[in-house]
Amino acid sequence: MTTAGPSVPTAEEDLERPASAAPSPGPRLVRDLSLSAVLAGVVAVVVSYSGPLVIVLSAARAGHLDAGQTGSWIWAISIGSGLTCIALSLRTRMPVITAWSTPGAALLVTSIGSYAYGEVIGAFVVSGLVIALIGVTGIFGRLMRLVPGAVVSAMLAGILFSFGADVFTSLEHTPVIAGSVLLAYLLGKRWLPRYAVLLALVAGVMCSAASSELHVRLGHVGLVQPVFTTPAFSVASLIGIAVPLTLATLASQNAPGVGVLAASGYRPDDRLLVGSTGLVSAALAPFGSHAVNLAAITAAICTGPEAHRDPRRRYVAGVACGAVYLVVGAFGSTLVAFFAGLPKELVAALAGVALLGALSGGLTGAVREEKDREAALITFLATASGVTLFGIGSAFWGLVFGVAAHVLLNGRLRHRTASAPADATEPTRER
Repeated sequence: MTTAGPSVPTAEEDLERPASAAPSPGPRLVRDLSLSAVLAGVVAVVVSYSGPLVIVLSAARAGHLDAGQTGSWIWAISIGSGLTCIALSLRTRMPVITAWSTPGAALLVTSIGSYAYGEVIGAFVVSGLVIALIGVTGIFGRLMRLVPGAVVSAMLAGILFSFGADVFTSLEHTPVIAGSVLLAYLLGKRWLPRYAVLLALVAGVMCSAASSELHVRLGHVGLVQPVFTTPAFSVASLIGIAVPLTLATLASQNAPGVGVLAASGYRPDDRLLVGSTGLVSAALAPFGSHAVNLAAITAAICTGPEAHRDPRRRYVAGVACGAVYLVVGAFGSTLVAFFAGLPKELVAALAGVALLGALSGGLTGAVREEKDREAALITFLATASGVTLFGIGSAFWGLVFGVAAHVLLNGRLRHRTASAPADATEPTRER
């Protein structure tokens, strides 16, 4: 059939279209734009800067970095996260959320002070290149595809469990703020489901201001001046920093990050995602970036139905998240101070309600098949426990224990491929 313009792919064709054959991102992005997806990306950034950034600042203090080096570190991880969020989300049409390695920053708190800063930078460069190599060769992806889907879903639920529970523990300290967030969210779900998280955010900020708990103080507004540090290499820093940083980033960040996308029904290209973030990490390492990687917790905010009921339009959340990262990175400590001024109870409650949909999806996937339920339960408990062994976080150990239980109970592993989102082919009229 001849048409007057370019042919429009069907939903099924669009899902199967290779990334290289994707239509021009500009017009489609405008067409797919939605307030709920943009808001999901903004909430993801708020959660990132209101919590994990504290660990980076602690590591900077432990390494005796001056204000310029610290600002450059924040700039590098923010710009790296922003660029990868935007580029990978547009490339894959998935809500690819990236961030800096929180476990990696935690490792640096106790180790960075033992080495010259140039050696630390050199270790960052090597770690990024090794992660990129492991990603592009497909080794990482082959290991991840052996993990049963129920175990991946249970890991996601375990990661998010504490965030859901924090909605209610926040009530103990600030019942008005946390209560207003929860009430506004529930009312929004009843009457305006697309904007439930927005209503929760507005209600929480208003109650925080009314109760004098909003401490936002902005100092001098100015752009960050990145500081380039020439990498130096030593065997000691490679063993003491590069090796544990690589393992922590792959196991505690990239593995759950791929798992979140798979549990949400997407088919992530691990070679592209892990390889790209590794290369960006290495490129920005001389400016202080220790590791840019796939996010898990903040990703779940953007991969679930709260971002958009059509999975094909949730990638907008990744683009929005990246754009905010770039703005925050450009102004560095100025906007970081803004995020730090939000009450922690507000951030905890807001993150909790924003993740309820993803938590529900993880629990559903974990118990769908009866033969997988015990292994999934072990995964959930191990992940939710928060246990850290050998410097590696509970998400990785949840996978390890869950896979081991699955093998013992079922006798073997089967190669798994992620299915398309269940509602991926449903028509959508709502913008």
